[in-house]
Amino acid sequence: MKIGIIGAGMIGSTVGKLWVDAGHEVRFASRHPEQLQSLAKKLGKRASTGTPTDAAKFGEVVMVTVPLAAISGLARDLGSLLAGKVVLDTGNAYEKRDGAIAGEASGHAQGSAGWAAAMFPGARWVKAFNTVYFKTLETEGHRDGERIGIPLASDDRAALDVASQLVHDAGFDPVPVQPLARGKEFEPGTKPYASGMSGPQVRKILGA
Repeated sequence: MKIGIIGAGMIGSTVGKLWVDAGHEVRFASRHPEQLQSLAKKLGKRASTGTPTDAAKFGEVVMVTVPLAAISGLARDLGSLLAGKVVLDTGNAYEKRDGAIAGEASGHAQGSAGWAAAMFPGARWVKAFNTVYFKTLETEGHRDGERIGIPLASDDRAALDVASQLVHDAGFDPVPVQPLARGKEFEPGTKPYASGMSGPQVRKILGA
């Protein structure tokens, strides 16, 4: 599968490497793609770099992993390119980083993912990979025994299936729930967030 990653920071670069290792083609993107060339070179021929527009066009699935302040600009520039595509949203609202936008996003009826999704009409939005520290993602993929649970939320059942497969390919245990508003149940301050819980533990909390 071709995957675009917009915002190749700690989460994006870590999960992207796991997907490359699983055989997917990944295009890492940022405002300064030249800074990502060493990452792509290290990962081999299935990894490439480009602008956010490049990644949006390239990916059958696109991961958006940027601060909330960047979302409206991405919507303006890339909204039409992401229509019809599965979009994995790793975002969280952090008041210290995001300021007033954090309150606006977390106060949305569908949580921060619903706040973001509303700016991208037609995109098949999935809240994903927002609960686990990047170092844990880096070291715990494909571990023996019960794998770490990655909760997912979306209004789109088929998009959840795609996201679940990608979570599995990265070496973790997908825990899909519907609708997208249930993403509020694993945002910062909830039990699953930053807990390192296994899939069965997350399922118990979410009733999945």
